[in-house]
Amino acid sequence: MNGESGVRRPESGVGAVVQSGVAQPSCADPAALDAILARYPAAEPSLAQVLQDVHRAYHYLPCDVLVRVSSALNVPLAKTFSVATFYKAFSLEPQGRTIVRVCTGTACHIRGAGLLLDEIARQLRVRPGETTADRQFTIKTVNCVGACAMAPVVIVGDRYHGNVKAARLAGYLGDNEQRDAN
Repeated sequence: MNGESGVRRPESGVGAVVQSGVAQPSCADPAALDAILARYPAAEPSLAQVLQDVHRAYHYLPCDVLVRVSSALNVPLAKTFSVATFYKAFSLEPQGRTIVRVCTGTACHIRGAGLLLDEIARQLRVRPGETTADRQFTIKTVNCVGACAMAPVVIVGDRYHGNVKAARLAGYLGDNEQRDAN
């Protein structure tokens, strides 16, 4: 044990996290993490870039992976978790393959963002901040995306949709699933 919250750092691979003497199985593919770590110098300045790549690969930051990143980059575990929890782009909870972001800034709010959010939640059967059971979609709200002239704005994956009407939402969500299948 290393003295940090009873967490033992694994020697190789992602491995298991040991807390209170009980091994928790790894929740991540070690080959993907090894490939990410191989692309960066093993030093603290690489931390944010490594976390971005890890988040892209796993759609969140698994705790056992954070332990391994911390060890590989020689960064204190507390600092790794500090960075992982500071930035809103990172999540410690599993996210969907596609993030659906609804702008709730003033212009979007005035032009019906609330109704769009309700409709997306109804179609996907989850509330904002939640992920569908099949981990295909996560719904999030954002304060402003800087596209006020196109309000209301919904971002599905990496595609921005402006002047959105509730009747078009199913198409936007379906288009994204078709793109992912190709």
